[in-house]
Amino acid sequence: MKTIKNKYLTIGLMLLILTGVQFPFGKVGTTSFQFLKVFPGARANALAGAFSTVADNSEAVFWNPAGLARVSGFDATAGYIGWFMDVKHYSFSAAYNYAGVGVFGFQATVADVGEIEVTTVDHLGFVNGVYNPGLTGEVIRPNSMVLGASFARNLTDKFAFGVTLKYVIEDLVYQKADAIVFDGGLTFNSGYKSIVIGAAIRHFGQEVKFIDKSYPLPQTFNVGISSYLVAPVDPLITSLGDQTVLFSYDMIQPRDYDQMHSIGLEYGFEKMLFLRGGYSFNSDQEKLSAGIGLKYQNYRIDYSFNDYGEYLKSVHRVTVGLEIN
Repeated sequence: MKTIKNKYLTIGLMLLILTGVQFPFGKVGTTSFQFLKVFPGARANALAGAFSTVADNSEAVFWNPAGLARVSGFDATAGYIGWFMDVKHYSFSAAYNYAGVGVFGFQATVADVGEIEVTTVDHLGFVNGVYNPGLTGEVIRPNSMVLGASFARNLTDKFAFGVTLKYVIEDLVYQKADAIVFDGGLTFNSGYKSIVIGAAIRHFGQEVKFIDKSYPLPQTFNVGISSYLVAPVDPLITSLGDQTVLFSYDMIQPRDYDQMHSIGLEYGFEKMLFLRGGYSFNSDQEKLSAGIGLKYQNYRIDYSFNDYGEYLKSVHRVTVGLEIN
């Protein structure tokens, strides 16, 4: 019976992957809620986003909720992103393994644009000999927020699934918009040489209406594979004591852009020090990424650097985490 169940689950995963690759959702030029495309997590972004099969703590709520099934106790992370134009993103995630039921996850992200001085054409001109560039004296503060809950569990010793329900709101001052958004994912631990295969769909839901026009969500479909090239147990290539080298690859199918590919490498020393790097193919701006991670007992801290080319500044992320088993 177990063999038959594994067989059908394997077929289901393959169909999901083939469907996403061969028949992706229709491409559009503009999507709503662009802040959803700014993903938290320093480790994940140091690997250029090749993370759908690597996520193994509470940060899985942002990438592939099926990864939550690997949480054995309690895990929490808090993150910061210094985005373009002084926009700041803050994130929080938590996961708890309720024995015999599954793993429950929570996420919250906030995009803080900061204060913007309002200008109008009516206020252009000289006032008492001083030129006014249109300032009205009014200050606005646009912002965006996501709150979400996830559930994941192992279906067998090889398969795991996860689902996420999110409430998303964007306040542009002039008008607000909100939506209910879904994520879902699967992972398959092949049992051969630490190879893991997975797929995830993110930001699935109805179109969002601003004023008199509706725009689709920035849906993204990911298919990934990862394996330890070097590891003490089941390495793809060899063993080198307490050192590890993880390789990961993701095919990324965005709704508003061409198909992209990301690869990542992570070197680990005694499960304490981690050096990471990645590269994104077929991306207009984002190419190289790098990062470092430190883990001591139940605590971890990660940093990532993402290069966005000549015309955009680099993006820095910091994430701190705690796990209790």
